[in-house]
Amino acid sequence: MSKYSVNEKGYYGNFGGAFIPEMLYPNVEELRQNYLRIMETPDFQEEFQRLLIDYVGRPTPLFLAERLSEKYNTQIFLKREDLNHTGAHKVNNTLGQILLAERLGKKKIVAETGAGQHGVATATMCALKGLECIVYMGEIDIERQAPNVARMKMLGAEVRAAKSGSRTLKDATNEAMRHWINNPTDTHYIIGSVVGPHPYPDMVARFQSVISAEIRKQLLEKTGSELPDYVLACVGGGSNAAGVFYHFLDQEEVKIVAAEAAGWGVESGKSAATTFLGKPGILHGSKSLLMQTVDGQVVEPHSISAGLDYPGIGPLHAHLWETKRAEFMAITDKDAMEAGFELAKLEGIIPAIESSHALAALKYLPTTPDQKVVVGLSGRGDKDLATYMKWM
Repeated sequence: MSKYSVNEKGYYGNFGGAFIPEMLYPNVEELRQNYLRIMETPDFQEEFQRLLIDYVGRPTPLFLAERLSEKYNTQIFLKREDLNHTGAHKVNNTLGQILLAERLGKKKIVAETGAGQHGVATATMCALKGLECIVYMGEIDIERQAPNVARMKMLGAEVRAAKSGSRTLKDATNEAMRHWINNPTDTHYIIGSVVGPHPYPDMVARFQSVISAEIRKQLLEKTGSELPDYVLACVGGGSNAAGVFYHFLDQEEVKIVAAEAAGWGVESGKSAATTFLGKPGILHGSKSLLMQTVDGQVVEPHSISAGLDYPGIGPLHAHLWETKRAEFMAITDKDAMEAGFELAKLEGIIPAIESSHALAALKYLPTTPDQKVVVGLSGRGDKDLATYMKWM
């Protein structure tokens, strides 16, 4: 048992838990009582592993980016989650949760999405398994992530706009939770990040942990050591980061760096850098760090990246921040966009703007030429081309 694991009450240190309306209690409790038992059955593992290989396309490559390494005078390896089917890490978790929902007898799926990648991954798995799929997405995100909206519809999902609040990810999550409250018996809610009431943060982290399990194996093959000096990932809610960090948490010699979206700057009032601006609070069913006003109202986040535009972080990440196990960096829109263009020009890879935040952290690391740095490339940039072009 890792000291960074969730405890039996659903807490990572001071963060976590399940703060839910009474009507959701049976759903969440059913999940809590069954998720580990189901995930550990040979039947589940066989289907999960087979589909990860045959359908998702895992393992994803660990690529030594030579020109990028030369520029930063260190060895940079990119974990290519952008090469998964659907174009991001999100599919690892949606596959796992769909198989779980099937075994719990659920026929309908509801999800929320920001950048659209989780929505696409959910719609994809629902199509594969013949399940009804409803995805809530903020009205603003629907505009800025039009290609993903088209993909979800083509896959047979119904996309519903969240028109309240900031009309982004937080509001889509609110709507999805309301939907679940109204349809508790036949519907499973697939949360796309390590947020929400216990057991979601732990369950999502376990499904995403395939990323760091592969990194260790691949790094050993390439360098003779399983352990890098640094692992970097972007953090919104933090599912990609949880997957990238998971199998390194107890190896204190591996430095963990989480790149948050600082938007226009931490003090600009247009930011999503939760560990810099947040205080403990409760959002979407768990206690974590949360950007809020003095009287506890949620502060609207801002990021050029739809997937990092969230006013909180998952409780595991809040715990990593509080225990100083991970270093959190605030990366501005400008830094992220420049890093995205840099990777495209140096390595021929167009990253999702979310991933560009992690790449932008490279220039702030005190690395040496013999060190190994692994960057989680969480997704590909097709969905962001309009934003990249506008930036040019």
